[in-house]
Order: sequence, then C-alpha cells, then structure tokens
Amino acid sequence: MKRIALFAAALAISAPVFAVPETFDFDNNHTFPSFSYSHFGYTVQTSRFNKTSGKVVIDAAAKTGSVDVLIDTQSVDTGSAQFNEHIQGPDFLDTAAFPTASFKSTKVVFDGDKPVSIDGNLTLKGVTKPVTLKVTGYQRMLHPMAKKDAIGANATAMVKRTDFNAGKYAPYVGDDVTITIAIEAIKE
Repeated sequence: MKRIALFAAALAISAPVFAVPETFDFDNNHTFPSFSYSHFGYTVQTSRFNKTSGKVVIDAAAKTGSVDVLIDTQSVDTGSAQFNEHIQGPDFLDTAAFPTASFKSTKVVFDGDKPVSIDGNLTLKGVTKPVTLKVTGYQRMLHPMAKKDAIGANATAMVKRTDFNAGKYAPYVGDDVTITIAIEAIKE
C-alpha cells in the first residue's frame, strides 16, 4: 500500500501542468488610452480618453492571450473644452457617427512569461487596420487594495491619421500619431 501511495505521489509531481487562461477586467480608474502628435512642428500634443473598458486574457503557461479594448471616443480629453468639441467633429474623431473605437488582438507574443507585443485590429471612424502594440513595463502581482492578482502595462503603436479618415490639416498637424494604452486590470 505504501508503494502505491509513493507511486501516486511521484506521478502527480511529474504530471504536466495544464495551461489555464486567466481573465483580467480593466480597472477603469487606471486605464487610459492616450494619443500624441506634432502640432505644426511647434510641440507634441498629448490627449487621452477618460472612459475605456476591456479585458485581458492570459495563459502564461501556454504563452497565449487576448486583449479587447473599447474606447468611448466622446470621452476625449485634450485639456480644453473648446478643443474637445473640435476634435470630436467630423474632420477628426466624428464621435456623433462613431462614438466608440476598439482594439481586438489577434496574437500576443511572449518573451518568457511576459507579453512583449500584441498584434490586432484597431477600428476608428469605421475603418479597421492592423496594428502592433509594443508592450513595456508589464507587471503582475497581488493588488495591494483589491487583494486579487492584477496586471499592468503600457502598450504603444504608431498609426497614421489619414489611414482612418481623420487627416484634416495633415501634414502640418502631424499624420503620425502615437497611441499609448496604459492598462491596469484585476483578475475576475
């Protein structure tokens, strides 16, 4: 009987670890997509969206994952009420016709147990284009306040405004736009 118990214990220890996907919901108080661009060559302007929702699914053992982001484009915050209204107009975000933008991943690339890039599709103003987000600063740990596992990272990509029918004043107002998504998410 003792041999059977030892054999069972050895078998359990040597059994492969099966991958388990984990889902993390965005912490909406700490997740903000931002975008920056050259303003007539004078400065780099940075604005953000204040309302974003989404999920991250990670299976660290299998080195797979997915990211879904939904952005309320009407929550754009340029720091100026007048410019918020201007950028929501048809020449730029056209938030009356397109109140949301989204990013849906198609592939997450890992280096070890950390994601380093995310391929996916960005939809803005009804136009969908492939985009690769470079991931920096990925962190996973117990959230000190929520007492649950949490993840965080910054993900950055460069897009052209003209590709999304938002190219008014290009090239004077830069066509190249850097998108950065600061994501914090808590395990379900």
